[in-house]
Amino acid sequence: MVNHVRRLEQQVHEVHEQDLKNTQAEESQIEEMLMGLQQELDTANLILSRLKEEESDVSTSLSIKMDEMRKISDEIEDYEKRHRENYLYVRELRQHQTNKVTAFGGDRVIKLLRAIERHHQRFKRPPIGPIGSHLTLVNGDIWAIAVENAVGKLLNAFIVVDHKDSLLLRGCAREANYNHLQIIIYDFSRPRLNIPNHMLPRTEHPTLISALHSDNPTVMNVLVDMGNSERQVLVRDYEVGKTVAFDQRIPNLKEVYTSDGYRMFSRGSVQTILPPNKKARTGRLCSSFDSQIKDLERDALNIQEHGQEVKRKKRDAEEELKDLQDKLQSIKRRCLNSERDVMTKKLRLQDVKNSYIAESNPTPTSSVEELHHEISKIKAEIQEKEVLLENFQLRMNEADAKANELKLSFENLCESAKGEIDAYEAAENELVVIEQELRSSETGKIHYEGVMNNKVLPDIKVAETQYQELEHNRKESCRKASIICPESEIEALGGCNSTPEQLSAQLNRLNQRLQSESQRYAEPIEDLRMMYDKKERRILRKQQTYEGFGEKLNACKKALDLRWSKFQRNATLLKRQLTWQFNSHLGKKGISGHIKVSYEEKTLLVEVKMPQDASNNIVRDTRGLSGGERSFSTLCFALALHEMTESPFRAMDEFDVFMDAISRKISLDTLVDFALAQGSQWIFITPHDISAVVMF
Repeated sequence: MVNHVRRLEQQVHEVHEQDLKNTQAEESQIEEMLMGLQQELDTANLILSRLKEEESDVSTSLSIKMDEMRKISDEIEDYEKRHRENYLYVRELRQHQTNKVTAFGGDRVIKLLRAIERHHQRFKRPPIGPIGSHLTLVNGDIWAIAVENAVGKLLNAFIVVDHKDSLLLRGCAREANYNHLQIIIYDFSRPRLNIPNHMLPRTEHPTLISALHSDNPTVMNVLVDMGNSERQVLVRDYEVGKTVAFDQRIPNLKEVYTSDGYRMFSRGSVQTILPPNKKARTGRLCSSFDSQIKDLERDALNIQEHGQEVKRKKRDAEEELKDLQDKLQSIKRRCLNSERDVMTKKLRLQDVKNSYIAESNPTPTSSVEELHHEISKIKAEIQEKEVLLENFQLRMNEADAKANELKLSFENLCESAKGEIDAYEAAENELVVIEQELRSSETGKIHYEGVMNNKVLPDIKVAETQYQELEHNRKESCRKASIICPESEIEALGGCNSTPEQLSAQLNRLNQRLQSESQRYAEPIEDLRMMYDKKERRILRKQQTYEGFGEKLNACKKALDLRWSKFQRNATLLKRQLTWQFNSHLGKKGISGHIKVSYEEKTLLVEVKMPQDASNNIVRDTRGLSGGERSFSTLCFALALHEMTESPFRAMDEFDVFMDAISRKISLDTLVDFALAQGSQWIFITPHDISAVVMF
């Protein structure tokens, strides 16, 4: 600490001397240095701005080149897609060359025809289709595209004779995985339609039906009825088609098709021209596909050449793109280095400025004061450390006293450890005795191992050899026995627990039985086994069928029981309702009654109780009533039945012939109230006056 104080005092002296050495020449030199650093900083900023402009230009060029790459990639994908489509179309055409039917549905129609052939016995008449396979062009292939655009959707369709056959054909289509099959129902017995001339378009151009030929009249009739082929006209080119469709006003004309597939028609004052369908598979009715295949192969070759050229452009563009990316990375690195250089020079200039400002300020006084302050602080630390030294001396004395106490405790510990050392010596003697016993045991072990090797092991090896021989003989016997009778058959028969003698006797008996059975039945055992397996499979199928029928029968029985219970409940409720309605109508005349219906005996009994009958006897036969009472009771019974049924018209014939005036009035009021409540129309047939009803 004292040395440190001396060094600080020396430093104070040096600061005073340095303050005296600063002159005007040093200040001018620092200003020149600042000007040079400022010029270097301006130059670095200029280089950095130039590099940033160059980086922006290269980034713009890079983005433009990447857009060009995307366009080239899209163009390559387009060429590859067109090449694949041409390849697939050529393959389809070659398939059509081998089998014309595949042009109208592909492989699915072949599977459908096979399914139809498997189920041909279930059809009332064999289906006709696809329609396109039964058609040919009359005047070569000139109208192939026009026909395809006109009736192309009908060419894949099938024709059946009725709805049942259409359902069977739909099932065959599902079996062949042919979804959305178009099925047309038509009468096969109908002869070919003879269309009068006044119903055809009056033009010199051919119609669609005249450009097609088929040996099947049903196919031609379907084209007429479903496709209106007799009203579709074919023309050579676009201009002629416009003239025929829009200018000449030809009657019975529906549509005009050009040889290249344009469709023209007018509906009122609206004229419509539709371009050919690009996705339509033209030329399916052509007699030969060679020219189409050659054209497609030529197009595919041109597409492939254009694709190769575009790929070369892509490779060149990729190289240019890579060069631009490398250039951009280089510029970025240079820009980064320039930024670092600018920052370094800026910091250096700032440091120089700060040092110049620091040197120009009158700081020696403050520095000297700081040094004096530090000297006083160090002296205070020296005093504190002297106090700490005294404390350490006191602690050291206390530690010496504790060390003496520990020495005394150590001596006491040594005296107490002598007894434990004696115990350790006794344990060591016991260990020596145990080692001697272990040596004697090892000697006995060596003796018995010799006995084992010389006497016991040879006998064991001989026994193992015999066991292996016996095992080999057993396996050989099993192999020979399995040739005669497989082990699975023995297990199926319940296993074998007999002695060899018993098995031999049983084998002899079986051989004798086999010979006798062979003489009785000439069929070989293999045929009998096949017959047995066949019968067993048949029985199993019958059992499964029986179980299925049993489940269905149980379900039907449950449904029948449920319906019978509901029927019984409805019958009971209907009986109650009939009695209630009957009593309700009888009550208007003060009469009560009851209707008993027996479904088992199939009888209906009407019971009526008159109010003037003091004996409370119930009349169980309506013949015991007077004519008016019997007529009113019958009317009430009829109204009760009417209320349980629904009908917009109801009629009553001479219902009041045997009634008196009062009963007739009550009956008419009852009928009118019932008619108004039910909202139905009534017809009354009676020889009496019913003006009361009209007045009502």
